[in-house]
Amino acid sequence: MSVTIQLDRPHAHFTNLDFLSGKVVLNLLSETPIEGIQVKLEGESRTRLSGPRHPHHEQSDKKRTELEVHKLLYKVESVFPTPGVLNQSPGTTYTFAAGTYEYPFQFKFPFNNACSMHNSMLTNLNITGLKVEVARDTNRHVKKTLPPSLSGFPGEADIKYYVKVTVIRPEFYRENIREITNFNFLPIEPPRIGDANEETYARRQSQFAKPTPSKAKGLFQKISSSSLRDSEAQLPRVSVDLRLPNPPILTCNEPIPLRVLVSKASETYETIFLQMLQIDLISYTHILAHDLRRTEPGSWVIFSRSNMGIPLGRGGDPVGTEWALDSNLWNRIPLPSSVAPTFETCNISRSYELEVRVGLTYGSIGSMRPQLIVLPLRMPVKVYSGIAPPKALLDTMAATGRVKPTVPPRTPTRTDHDGPSGRPAMPPRPSAQPVPVNSEEANDEAPPSYEDAMAETLSPVDGPRREYNPPDTSSRPVEPGADRRPSGHAAKESEARSPYGNPGANNSSAESFDMLPSTPPEPQSNSPPTSPVARQQSILKIHKVAPPEDSPPQYQTIAEDGTQRPPSSRQRPSRGDIRAMNLGVPSRKPVPRSPSGRHAS
Repeated sequence: MSVTIQLDRPHAHFTNLDFLSGKVVLNLLSETPIEGIQVKLEGESRTRLSGPRHPHHEQSDKKRTELEVHKLLYKVESVFPTPGVLNQSPGTTYTFAAGTYEYPFQFKFPFNNACSMHNSMLTNLNITGLKVEVARDTNRHVKKTLPPSLSGFPGEADIKYYVKVTVIRPEFYRENIREITNFNFLPIEPPRIGDANEETYARRQSQFAKPTPSKAKGLFQKISSSSLRDSEAQLPRVSVDLRLPNPPILTCNEPIPLRVLVSKASETYETIFLQMLQIDLISYTHILAHDLRRTEPGSWVIFSRSNMGIPLGRGGDPVGTEWALDSNLWNRIPLPSSVAPTFETCNISRSYELEVRVGLTYGSIGSMRPQLIVLPLRMPVKVYSGIAPPKALLDTMAATGRVKPTVPPRTPTRTDHDGPSGRPAMPPRPSAQPVPVNSEEANDEAPPSYEDAMAETLSPVDGPRREYNPPDTSSRPVEPGADRRPSGHAAKESEARSPYGNPGANNSSAESFDMLPSTPPEPQSNSPPTSPVARQQSILKIHKVAPPEDSPPQYQTIAEDGTQRPPSSRQRPSRGDIRAMNLGVPSRKPVPRSPSGRHAS
């Protein structure tokens, strides 16, 4: 006896409101008693982290492993017998003759996840070698849009969607026959709301360092006129802007709507040259397993080029002149298909930053100075799937006042689900004495969302869909037993801070993060560090204290009238707690030499 699942795949992946249809094919070689056939549509978010068993005792080497599993989607359909027959005669056994049987099925994807309060024992089990792990139940649930399929962290975190068929056999000594078929899921993006005339930008200024004078060859060395001119002239100072639409939203499989501006900030007759440009998209996957936490960084190099030697303007241009870098360098490069949209679910979330590194030098045509300064600019961004919500949903939400009328679909705008401005109005509640409750329990009792109430009446999305291919799970090795890196009760997700640019120019650099014209930046209480992340998975991290800057990075807001608001007094938390990695090299003591004893013998 065998059973297979044949899915109808009109698209490379499924999304919200889609109908998932197919058929179950049952092959029997002889007469077989069967009690029923069930088909299930399931979505599962699973995390597994290890840490010290006693986090407050540093001398203890005992480890513990925490497993957390959430059923994000769970739908069941009985294809045999039909629900009507099953209700009339439950527990009946049917004898099937040898042959092939086909049973069609169909499901519809909802908008939001619906976590089960208690998972089955089979779901909570995890077998690693000879070790059996059981996930504990948790009351922490997040009700949001279904997250995308996620892989690339084998044995640590994954989000998967699948269809499972179970052929129930009446004999207790015979195992039920099961078959599972996985598929990829990419959710509908939130409505894009905002003003297309606003821009968000990050800015950094820097000044070239004074060249080190060479040693005099003789007592009466002749000083050239060019040396005198260099010592008297002011060294060039430049400012670099990274600009994105407000709010900064990137779209899967589409180029980055980026502008890079270089401004002349000092009076000089030297020509500024673009020597290097690199654009990286940095991801932060936040993993939670009960009281253990970890953040896994990753990056995609979108564009990288060096030794460009492109002159920006002329040396005689006045102070304040802006030069826009040619966007044709990057505006034809789409985001890789392995980039997942920004999401948040019960135990896994994903956030992004865009980093642009601009390398500049100065000199004259055909004679560039050997000095190079690299100005890194970072900005938190959101990645959307590019699958627009149905127009009927947007119109209905706009009519009910739940969302403002949207601008043209492809205009980058803003949806802030976490802020008070983007939060929908609360439904009417019965008048009663308020009872204080735990925030986690409040999420469990949240009423069905307005989107889920409309999901049954809306038709599937009819529009362009982006390509989405999660990374292969075999791309990263899995070690049996404990995870690759320890994680304690209070996880240390810090990274070593390294100075930007060249050492001579760092003390005179300043960075600002702004939003034009008048929208303040969103507070990032758990924002990732501003220093570049490690590009390798295994690297020895040595803590180095960055030298103090004369003008440290500041976050400011520029109003429409051009007035500058005073900088905020809040500072980013220190990220300097670095735990040294054990490389497995034993410590050895040097063998003392005793020449006197050698002679004595």
